[in-house]
Amino acid sequence: MTEAAPILKLARRLALEAGAIQKERYATELQIETKSAAVDLVTDVDKACEALIVDAITAERPEDAVLAEEGSGVDHPGAELRWIIDPLDGTTNYAHAYPRFCVSIGVTRNGEPWIGVVYDPLLDELYEAVRGEGARLNGEPLRVSPEKDLSHGLLATGFAYDRRKSEEDNLTQFAAFLKAARALRRDGSAALDLCYVAAGRFDGFWEFKLQPWDVAAGCLIVNEAGGRTSDTEGGESHWSGRTVVASNGALHEAMLDVLRRHA
Repeated sequence: MTEAAPILKLARRLALEAGAIQKERYATELQIETKSAAVDLVTDVDKACEALIVDAITAERPEDAVLAEEGSGVDHPGAELRWIIDPLDGTTNYAHAYPRFCVSIGVTRNGEPWIGVVYDPLLDELYEAVRGEGARLNGEPLRVSPEKDLSHGLLATGFAYDRRKSEEDNLTQFAAFLKAARALRRDGSAALDLCYVAAGRFDGFWEFKLQPWDVAAGCLIVNEAGGRTSDTEGGESHWSGRTVVASNGALHEAMLDVLRRHA
């Protein structure tokens, strides 16, 4: 048993339990509110999943810090472990019964990404990774695609909640990649997009104005599947979510070049 095993077991259990709530309430009547913008939604299912996850961590590991999207986490400055939770990534999809959403749980140790778990309850796909130990999907090893030509690549992206007001709306970059790649997808869950890069379904992903809970698990899963993640300059600030680029590694510099030319 590795040092990460009990933490991974807990993260896996909580992801499955939160996913069960999502599956049970899928395509039912929801209580829907808005947050930062009219297109930034939160539902009673988001809140229920977050309460389940945060309450369990607080009860079982009270010394750990918790950062959760809906704000119920408790910080413990200097804590060795920090849990970074998106209880329902893809809320707009969920609110419309569009079947692309998941639970995302990341854990850092002394500030470094350590464990990532993402669960898609409708497909019953559990993605997980431990730093230095590889990535898995339902227990089977994950590996990024071997594609080396951007023009043959299938890429994914998303658009920020402030797109109605901000000129930094990703449309210029979307148009550039539309010309450069084979095809683009926009499925509305950054955590799943990252996992699809890890699984070789997508060859690359980029997005702006995300948050740590959107990327904490997924970026680690990409890295552990043999891919590469960075910010748009090739640096390490992507863990904040501000700018994120993920790829199979072979296409990374080509993607960064497109982003730099169309910044």
